Amino acid sequence: MIDLVIEEAKETMGKSVSSLKNELKRVRTGRASLSLLDGIKVDYYGTSTPLNQIASLAVPESRLMTIQPWDVSVIKDIEKAILKSDLGLTPGNDGKVVRISVPPLTEERRKSLVKVIHKMSEEHKVAIRNIRREANEQLKSMKKDGDISEDDAFKAQEKIQKMTDDFIKMIDAVYAEKEKEILEF
Repeated sequence: MIDLVIEEAKETMGKSVSSLKNELKRVRTGRASLSLLDGIKVDYYGTSTPLNQIASLAVPESRLMTIQPWDVSVIKDIEKAILKSDLGLTPGNDGKVVRISVPPLTEERRKSLVKVIHKMSEEHKVAIRNIRREANEQLKSMKKDGDISEDDAFKAQEKIQKMTDDFIKMIDAVYAEKEKEILEF
């Protein structure tokens, strides 16, 4: 029973770390990356469709992305979706291909992005601490019901605390890597 509580907490904490990694992929770093376009959905004949399902995406240069729709009639819709996405990118098209130039970030913008990713990482740390709290509450109720001994509950809580510390270190490492990437010229 104790192993089940610990395993469940570990799995949920792992999901929190991968969720942070996915969120950070969408933060712009001054380099063109197709992951910037991941969350963009285009109105394609009345259906909200992910951009990568209606066009081929490419990064021909470090500061340029190209989007070549399979159906050229949706170019205007693709441009609208990119403009609405809050990425701060302006698309341009030649009738067949949408080009997005990724401008270099200003120092001020870099610092504000670091604040944004710091906030994201702190939110995920709080989520991990909440998972720890829930697991400890489960252990306490098991101890109260007489399912486990006090020693077993104490050892399990220590294990959960060590696991929490490890996952928080992972979040700090992911944050530090992204911060370095943003501040890099």
